[in-house]
Amino acid sequence: MTPQPQRTGRTGRPPRLSQEAVLTAAQHVLDQEGPEHLSMRRLAQELSSTAMALYHYVRDKDELLLLLLERHAQRFPRPELPADPRERLISAAQALHDILAECPWIVEVLASDDLMAVSALWIVENIIDAGIQCGLTPEEAVYAYRVIWYYTAGELTIRVNRERHHAELGRPPHRDKAFAALTPEEFPRLASLADQWDEITTRDTHREGLVAIVDGLLSRTRSTRKAT
Repeated sequence: MTPQPQRTGRTGRPPRLSQEAVLTAAQHVLDQEGPEHLSMRRLAQELSSTAMALYHYVRDKDELLLLLLERHAQRFPRPELPADPRERLISAAQALHDILAECPWIVEVLASDDLMAVSALWIVENIIDAGIQCGLTPEEAVYAYRVIWYYTAGELTIRVNRERHHAELGRPPHRDKAFAALTPEEFPRLASLADQWDEITTRDTHREGLVAIVDGLLSRTRSTRKAT
């Protein structure tokens, strides 16, 4: 009698499937196509598998995104922040920008105000605590954090969308043609800046803007309190 071969492990699933493989494939889809194109069906196609097989590793798209957010946050090196509260506020806000800049799709996911990575909340904690140490009330510190978040999310969203769109264009941007047609009589400032507009507006000025926002928030609060 011929002995039957022993079966080990699960059957019916490709052996290369694992939660790590699923996360890596999802990361690729997000990087290349953005969150709006990520679905269990699209992910199954990326893995040459079936959507049903993926539910063994992740419950749904939300859990998939949460796992990806946590994985990215845990891999980001946590810097040693300055003791001075203003400098700590700026450094923590810069860390927020840097962690998002590595994976711009995260901005779109976080913008829903639903999902978040607990492993990244040390940034929010330090921004708010530093704001309070600078003399803000807790409510003002939360407002400061929200202003910084809106600035950071907006800056990254515009930059990423501009770069992606311009890379796909087979022509110069329509903006260049429109600016070239401006008359000095009607638009004296814009016409004088038309040749420099692209170079000026594509500079990386995030840090300068961040410092200006932080100093503006702190000075505005101090001025308001002096007036009262």
